Amino acid sequence: MKVTFLGTGTSQGVPVISCKCEVCMSSDFRDNRLRCSILIESSNNNILIDTGPDFRQQMLRARVDKLDAVLYTHEHKDHIAGLDDIRAFNFFQKKHMDLYLTAHVEEAIRREFAYIFANDNYPGIPLVNLHQIDNSPFDLLGEHIIPIAVSHYKMPVFGYRLKDFCYVTDAKEIASEEIDKMKGSKIVVLNALRKETHPSHFTLDEAVSLLKYIQPEQAYLTHISHQMGLHDEVEAELPSFIKIAYDGMILNL
Repeated sequence: MKVTFLGTGTSQGVPVISCKCEVCMSSDFRDNRLRCSILIESSNNNILIDTGPDFRQQMLRARVDKLDAVLYTHEHKDHIAGLDDIRAFNFFQKKHMDLYLTAHVEEAIRREFAYIFANDNYPGIPLVNLHQIDNSPFDLLGEHIIPIAVSHYKMPVFGYRLKDFCYVTDAKEIASEEIDKMKGSKIVVLNALRKETHPSHFTLDEAVSLLKYIQPEQAYLTHISHQMGLHDEVEAELPSFIKIAYDGMILNL
């Protein structure tokens, strides 16, 4: 299984032209982040987690020419806004795209992309098949997937475990029974927004504390704001088994 970090950033503090902080001005490519997403390549199938606003740019940058399914974590715009660009894969693959999502995410997608589901069959719209999931394990393209329920302030979010790999983003609280699903994983990816307290995201210290408890062989931090600080400086402060993920990083599992 191959995992590519397509984006490791967040809309909370996305670098912009008017910002002159050291991260926004950094020449280190690892400090330049698109919105959070990963691509999982396994058994000749490509599974994407989340279609954020940077979806098209991420697909072009990573030269992704085949996509078999999209798995959603939650309904915030920085995780669903790029769905319209799925139409390029419809065109070349000559089929609908399978989307796996909770009832909450489905409601948001039907509302935000109402034209996809209209009855007038407008030509060229994205073609999708919706598959509703809950907090029960399911099989997707030969992969056994275990949802991990977390809380993003008051919003339910799903992380996912595939074999010995766990991916959790936009978490602030995780119940003990959901943490148990992550134990024994070789690799855990976990969100860490910044060092200062935030109401809906783990801080750096909170993420490190949880990872020390779970004790994976290797851990990576994602969903990082430019408020975190420079990649090299922050990573130097971390335990040896924890690294900061960056856009374009590839894990071969």
